[in-house]
Amino acid sequence: MPTLARRRIPVRRDAGLYAYERTLARTGFTPVAGTDEAGRGACAGPLVVGAAVLAPGKRGEVPGLADSKLLTPAARERAYDQVVARAAAWSVIIVPPDEVDRVGLHRSNIIAMRRALARLEPAPSYVLTDGFPVTGLGVPGLAMWKGDQVAACIAAASVIAKVTRDRIMCELHEQWPDYGFDAHKGYVTDEHQQALSAHGPSPVHRRSYANVARVVSLGDEGWKGEPDL
Repeated sequence: MPTLARRRIPVRRDAGLYAYERTLARTGFTPVAGTDEAGRGACAGPLVVGAAVLAPGKRGEVPGLADSKLLTPAARERAYDQVVARAAAWSVIIVPPDEVDRVGLHRSNIIAMRRALARLEPAPSYVLTDGFPVTGLGVPGLAMWKGDQVAACIAAASVIAKVTRDRIMCELHEQWPDYGFDAHKGYVTDEHQQALSAHGPSPVHRRSYANVARVVSLGDEGWKGEPDL
């Protein structure tokens, strides 16, 4: 049974998706923001971070909201529309693949989360994050294991990040159709790896990732051709 920082107030993990925000509001912490990323494990395409503050009361209860990974693509799109319509504030940060390579994945993720949270208006008084803490926010926070499955604001942020990134990957597929970005969204699959080996890395592959670096080391640096515009 996790506890909220400072006041040590327990919250049951089975109390429902909105229990953390409601408990924090009752103890004086409002608004509450959640943040989450999409594309952390992908070897191509951007890292995308979402942040969200849901409106209080019934308006902030998003129909169909859940961890974005547990939703079908169509259900994610519907949830996305509801989140952006009902959220008191939301933001999204897109980190290009070359920045992920240059700065490092985890550091890029933390920086993007800080940027996404800084864009929220009103500014949050408490922050819930999925998996790991984000320091330097100036407000208290809680890192939650599988937070996108137990806290509504994190689930909302995950939907924003995932839908935004999936749309980007479909656009990148139009430019570089040989890799199948519209299907696997830049994650490592057998088909993706075969295309990577056959064509070499595209400009949107992350060269700091081991499977891409192996192809580069075999002399396949650079994309063999021009994108279809």
